[in-house]
Amino acid sequence: MNNVNPRNLALKVLLSVERDGAYSSIALNNSIKENKLTSLDASFMSSLVYGVLERKLLLDYIIKRYSKIPLRKIELTTKMILRLGILQLLFMDKIPESAAVNESVKLAKKNKLQKSAGFINAVLRNITRAEVKYTLPDKSKDKAYYLSIKYSCPLDIVKLWLKSYGGEVCENVLKSLSGRPKLTARVNTLKTTPEKLIDELKNEGVEAELSDIDENALLLKNTGSVENLKPFKDGKLYIQDISSQLCVKALNPKPRDIMLDVCSAPGGKSFTSAQYMNNRGKIFAFDIHPHKLKLIETTAKRLGISVIVTDIRDAESDTRELPLADKVLCDVPCSGMGIMNRKPEIRYKDDILNSELPKLQYRILRNSCKYTAVGGVLVYSTCTLNPEENNKNAERFLSEHPEFEPYKLDLNVNRAIDEPENMLTVFPGYNEADGFFISAFKRVRL
Repeated sequence: MNNVNPRNLALKVLLSVERDGAYSSIALNNSIKENKLTSLDASFMSSLVYGVLERKLLLDYIIKRYSKIPLRKIELTTKMILRLGILQLLFMDKIPESAAVNESVKLAKKNKLQKSAGFINAVLRNITRAEVKYTLPDKSKDKAYYLSIKYSCPLDIVKLWLKSYGGEVCENVLKSLSGRPKLTARVNTLKTTPEKLIDELKNEGVEAELSDIDENALLLKNTGSVENLKPFKDGKLYIQDISSQLCVKALNPKPRDIMLDVCSAPGGKSFTSAQYMNNRGKIFAFDIHPHKLKLIETTAKRLGISVIVTDIRDAESDTRELPLADKVLCDVPCSGMGIMNRKPEIRYKDDILNSELPKLQYRILRNSCKYTAVGGVLVYSTCTLNPEENNKNAERFLSEHPEFEPYKLDLNVNRAIDEPENMLTVFPGYNEADGFFISAFKRVRL
């Protein structure tokens, strides 16, 4: 076995995610590039990495059934090799059982785990011999635990969604957590049209279809490295999920508007806003990280956008005077539970239901609203599915700020729950989009 064996590389990526908190997508892409994997090996490696992350709790549940050693006492690398082996045995049809077992044993020896090799071999071979490989927990006795194991989502999150959104919505969202979501691009309308861009991408071997949610969003297939595509280099597109595009549509920037984007990085919503404004007016894009502001400036230049001004600013506490704005966007830091299908490791974070986060978000909203001009629109948004971070913050804001009124959202999206007309939770499983929350307010008096 050499160092470019996809199984060994997958193991290294998974360990970096679990031990070091690495982002799976970045670690995976870096490994593929560094080791110059063929498209076939890259695809296999990606299936292993995302397969384990998406089924981690279920895989551990199966390990506990077959292992005499308690799960907590199994050394991490050994446990990860077992997860990879069980994934191949039970969830990857094209891999022969013998290959799944033998390659897992080789992987243990490759990583100097000779003592673990026999244990791994015994567990996997017992699975191959079992007539019924595993049974899920009894749904009638504990629905939350059943859903948690079946869809490999921590129990606290499942209970939150069951309580907040009901059983049907909860399970549909859980189903959406498996498999790779489609890549979505925003057409840069300052340089091209959707129809022209679709033709250009076709010439590069990329399949692109119009979204049925937004007229300037494209769903992409077979892109390879997007940054290597000529239309990308020419600034005719950038990657942005439809939910983020809907957020800007809710804000509805107009030519000559003054706009504040208080938590701007990586800048996508400012770029889309500039297109709504036809590159006329002024957008102040703020962030606390200088290197992220540099990236915004670089991308704006590629896209031919000249109305964005960047500056370092802490949206929570900065009290510097700013111009009154026609549009203010508070796309605040959040727990990210709406994008767990893109970043499956997020769901396993210990602090994902951190009670301090909604307080931070509200401080940002409260500190930013004062820059909204009378008649102006303020949008508060997150990429998470948690009422504490979403609806409750929006409701509290209206109750404590009588100078604002609800601003009706008119967006082409499938609503899964009843909400006030100025609030929208976008659920994956109901829309081909990330999980997202949007709320809008209009300032009616000083």
